Amino acid sequence: MVNPLLKADFLVVPGVFNAFSAQLAKRTGFGAVYLSGGALTSSLGIPDIGLLTLDEVAEGVRRIKAAAGLPVIADIDTGFGEPINVYRTVKTLEAAGADAVHIEDQILPKRCGHLDGKEVVEPEQMVRKIKAALKARRDMLIIARTDARSVNGLDDAIERAKIYVEAGADAIFPEALMSEAEFAAFSKNVRRPLLANMTEFGKTPYIPAATFKRLGFKYVIFPVTAFRAAAKAMEKTFKVISKEGTQKNILSDLMTRDEQYEVIGYASYQKLDEQLKKEGS
Repeated sequence: MVNPLLKADFLVVPGVFNAFSAQLAKRTGFGAVYLSGGALTSSLGIPDIGLLTLDEVAEGVRRIKAAAGLPVIADIDTGFGEPINVYRTVKTLEAAGADAVHIEDQILPKRCGHLDGKEVVEPEQMVRKIKAALKARRDMLIIARTDARSVNGLDDAIERAKIYVEAGADAIFPEALMSEAEFAAFSKNVRRPLLANMTEFGKTPYIPAATFKRLGFKYVIFPVTAFRAAAKAMEKTFKVISKEGTQKNILSDLMTRDEQYEVIGYASYQKLDEQLKKEGS
């Protein structure tokens, strides 16, 4: 069986944080989605510092996969423990429906990849986790993320990536690169499919997806963009309701009931219910 994430030459992958956002991504025409640790943690009201549990991520994957049916790339931070824990993590998430996971070489407690103060493990520790993940997976892609650029510099990040490729990682995710030239250097030196993170308010400048494609990257994720847009809209809505006591003046900003029901397939459930009633009578 060929993993669906390998079929496309290039994929723009939006970050989602629940089933509804995944359904919206599918309706918009995206071919895959990314379950972002940064977005999922915020949706649960906690910071992205390694507090997520395996069960929380697995449940997120299950709901997203069931709702949208798209290939899912899941963020598993540092793998939820030592290599033996990584083994169980991969087994669990593949059973939940994840098509790929990425695991990072940070030391716990981890930080958002675009914040200062990160620390990275020795490459040998990461290699053991990659090998545990490969032993556990059936068809899932194992993506190795390195956070070394912000800690030890670009050269170390590239050397780590080469080590992770040698260990068998299916793809490489260089986090927090700081220029188009750095992405080009990674593409030149690392012979594996590459994933770029086009987050906002971070260390990476705003680079269009077409440029990443030209540079030789296979995937580009927008991990928290949709969550931040939704959060800003919710904040505005709550302020209006609090101040005015009515939503009447912002109706044009809201998804209508019909639009909402169309996303979640309300009519199909209604039709099925009617059909089942006829068949049972």
